[in-house]
Amino acid sequence: MIQAGLSWWQAWICVWIGYGIVAPFIVLNARPGAIYHVTFPVVARTSFGLYGSLWCTFNRGVMACIWYGVQASIGGNCMFVMLRAMWPSVNNIPNHLPASSGTTSKDLMAFFLFWLISLPAIWFPIHQVRHLFTAKAIVTPIAGIIFFIWCIVKAHGVGPIIAQPGSLHGSELGWGIVANLMSCISNMATLLTNAPDFASRATTPGAALWPQLISVPLTFSIVSFIGIIVSSSSNTIYGETIWDPIQLLNRFLDGSPSSATRFGVWFIAFAFIIAQLGTNISANSVSAGCDLTALLPRFINIRRGGYIAAIVGFCILPWKLLQSSNGFTSYLSAYSVFLSSIAGVMVTEYYFIRRGHYKVADLYSTHREGWYWYSFGFNFRAYAAYIAGILINVVGFAGATGRDVPIAATRIYQMSFFTGFLVSMIIYLLLNWAFPVPGTFKEFEEIDLSESDTERDSYSQEDGKKDGGDYLP
Repeated sequence: MIQAGLSWWQAWICVWIGYGIVAPFIVLNARPGAIYHVTFPVVARTSFGLYGSLWCTFNRGVMACIWYGVQASIGGNCMFVMLRAMWPSVNNIPNHLPASSGTTSKDLMAFFLFWLISLPAIWFPIHQVRHLFTAKAIVTPIAGIIFFIWCIVKAHGVGPIIAQPGSLHGSELGWGIVANLMSCISNMATLLTNAPDFASRATTPGAALWPQLISVPLTFSIVSFIGIIVSSSSNTIYGETIWDPIQLLNRFLDGSPSSATRFGVWFIAFAFIIAQLGTNISANSVSAGCDLTALLPRFINIRRGGYIAAIVGFCILPWKLLQSSNGFTSYLSAYSVFLSSIAGVMVTEYYFIRRGHYKVADLYSTHREGWYWYSFGFNFRAYAAYIAGILINVVGFAGATGRDVPIAATRIYQMSFFTGFLVSMIIYLLLNWAFPVPGTFKEFEEIDLSESDTERDSYSQEDGKKDGGDYLP
């Protein structure tokens, strides 16, 4: 954001507001998972239909695989710094890869090592590796604070970026702030969409409400502030602004650092490795596992899905995605258009159409009279709304790729999350008014209206086939 022309405090306000805006959306979409203990692929069936939901699930699964690779690439950078702190000669490993590969032999080695140590963690159910997250919650903040203080001490102050004014003014500044707000929201679009995956494990509905509502804007803002100060200090220490904290940490090892410096760098890099590992397991491998299991339940479970994410994350050469911060931000914004339209339909379905009422049994059966069968397992209302949410941003997306488009289209695309979300929401409401579905209620009440246990048992595979249905896992 600062590179784009904002001052540090303008950028920081964007972070506060951006993540403050996205947190309620996460909470809204997480609610069905917390109430009915069902994951995102199942919640998507309520709005898109039993078979129509598979496209949404595939979209989210693909994004989880890509994010796995991106986080692993960052983890590989941390691994390289940690290895260099222990064995400085690592930095002298000759490069045997062409420039077109986008990486070097030593960087690829570090990436592969991080990728390799991540594999055992995928094997275990997430509750069996909970101590990893406990360690992350303790070690990583300590390392971040040490890094923060260390940089200020080395720079003898907070650095020149704090005094540097922004270069944007007038309407340019206003739209610059909007675009950067949206980059914060786009960064969370994936977790917003599959929020039920995590909320389904909640012991109480409140567990998916207040912790996320408070912690999302608070923690992102604190970490971003540390990043701003660290980068500002780098300008004083080295005469250039180093925005990647891992690269700054790597610079500390240049020359002939003392053993204390090497240990400090090793500890911070080690803590960041734990952070990246925890993030990849919780936010990416589990998400991919849930999504891919829903797509091919006969062949994939959550563990296998996690390993598929790891393999795909390697094969996409994620370091190329991260070569340009501009390119990666554009990619995130583009993909958030698809995900925001899905989220808009899901939120509308739960709060305005069904108003909290569920038939959980119907979510697992293709019984033709079920609420979520719609037309051959597809809800055309949801797909029309989803496509409308994408179409409003198509022209602006073309502009983001370098085409000449009207300024209005660019402005709409700069607010792509909101335009996609709101358009899909409005179209879905109108279509449900014109073509009502079974199970529409006027009063909001979170209750499961499934049949009694005896009736539910009649949804066996044999009976399902007699009345034209089948049983879904």
